[in-house]
Amino acid sequence: MIAVRDLRFAYSGGFSLDVPVLDIDGGERVAVIGPSGSGKTTLLNLVSGIKVPEAGSVSLDGQDISILPDRSRRRVRAATIGFVFQEFALVDYLTAEGNVLYPYRIGAGLRLDQAARNRARDLLSRFGLGEKMQRRPAQLSQGERQRVAIARALVTRPKVILADEATGNLDPANKAAALDLLFDQAAETGAALLCVTHDHELLPRFDRVIDFADLRTPA
Repeated sequence: MIAVRDLRFAYSGGFSLDVPVLDIDGGERVAVIGPSGSGKTTLLNLVSGIKVPEAGSVSLDGQDISILPDRSRRRVRAATIGFVFQEFALVDYLTAEGNVLYPYRIGAGLRLDQAARNRARDLLSRFGLGEKMQRRPAQLSQGERQRVAIARALVTRPKVILADEATGNLDPANKAAALDLLFDQAAETGAALLCVTHDHELLPRFDRVIDFADLRTPA
């Protein structure tokens, strides 16, 4: 589902990222670990098409998105990827429910019907936010905003789920619930799940754990 080949990206400040090979199958749950500043978030941005590599390719479900123009990458991202951002990236003026349904506002191929609304409400309820669906982000705690962001990533039943420290702001009970939802989604739809995490206690739950230092080392 995810195939990276000879990927290279560099920032103007001198930091560069090289990933020779990364393959993740549909339904596979993969965690990436490594020190802060090593490029793990950059990797997620490249896999999602938010950033474009200087060289190499990123393919999602057989389609090389690294050669697509920006508008096409956005379309693929909306239709294919659920992304849990480290800083949540919630829309301040929307309610929790509105934020979960936001992908349907920006995804031309996504249909906002009653089934989608029901799924959004179900996800929020499973996260203990059933009574807070109409609250805006400023009225939610940091952990609650994190849960809204995870629900938003899952609502479209994406083929690829990318999570950047998705459980970093959650207490143990909600951390377990978040992982359960992420794993259930991967199992239910055959989605590839790629999670960046610093929480080593979670690693035994994943199918595979990749040390980012090894990922960046050519074979």
